[in-house]
Amino acid sequence: MSVTASAPDVSAAPIAQLLLRDETLDPANLAAYNLYLTAGPAGLRVGVADVRRNKFVALEDYAPTPATSLAGQFRALAATHDLLGQPGWNSVRLAVQNRFFTLLPAPLFRQGDEAAYLRLHHHLDADHETVQHYRHSTLETVSIFAAEKALADWYHQLYPAGKLVHQTSALLEGVIHQSEQSAPRRVYLSISQQELTVVAVRDKRVEFCNVFAFTSAEDLIYYTILVMQELQLNPDQDPVIVWGDLMHDSELFTILRKYIRHVRFGNRPFDLAYSYRLNDVFEYRYFELYALHLCE
Repeated sequence: MSVTASAPDVSAAPIAQLLLRDETLDPANLAAYNLYLTAGPAGLRVGVADVRRNKFVALEDYAPTPATSLAGQFRALAATHDLLGQPGWNSVRLAVQNRFFTLLPAPLFRQGDEAAYLRLHHHLDADHETVQHYRHSTLETVSIFAAEKALADWYHQLYPAGKLVHQTSALLEGVIHQSEQSAPRRVYLSISQQELTVVAVRDKRVEFCNVFAFTSAEDLIYYTILVMQELQLNPDQDPVIVWGDLMHDSELFTILRKYIRHVRFGNRPFDLAYSYRLNDVFEYRYFELYALHLCE
């Protein structure tokens, strides 16, 4: 590899905000683990799960690198990382975060028409974006989404058998996993860097899923109440579950509590184990990363 090709990647390496690893993680035996990755405006996140024990044994969070593509950030991280970029994993899954997606009933999906479906919601930049799809077998739904072309190329070249999904797919699988049969309609929120994902589920069926851009706490509560009203839910009576990048005393959660009587933070996906190293991490953080374990 030439110096001119590698130098920019190393200099743009993302800065770690969180590095947690269980001492049982064995880098010499990657076939025993699944590698989970998420990429978006909030940065890059890495998770490792022990397949046999169904247990997360590593969690890493890297701040975004300004003016650097997601592919460039991953290449820079892989240049210095002891796990990312290594072959031999049992399974690898990457979730991309953006607002450019649509959901289609599986019987209506025709492979090869992905761009036409997405064109109703997003004007694709063919030079820099690619259209991908992911089939939710348990939901009889297909997710169609745009991803950074350079990122998809890097990922598929490195992990040919890896799954590429939209972050809403991980969120939906996690929500359905936690919801109850015959349960009434309920709203779930995932809050990230100026993006709000709202999901409504009833009786283990997805009734609504959309991503909204917001720049203020007022925007956040506006979109939340708007969706609840459209679904004929009452902010004074119906519960709302929240995951994401916020704190208990943040302005965002404060305004949610002000206008929604029964709002609470969500839990990690059930039926999975988590290393004690993760005990000090709020359970409502990194939900989509954990929920990649539930994707097929």
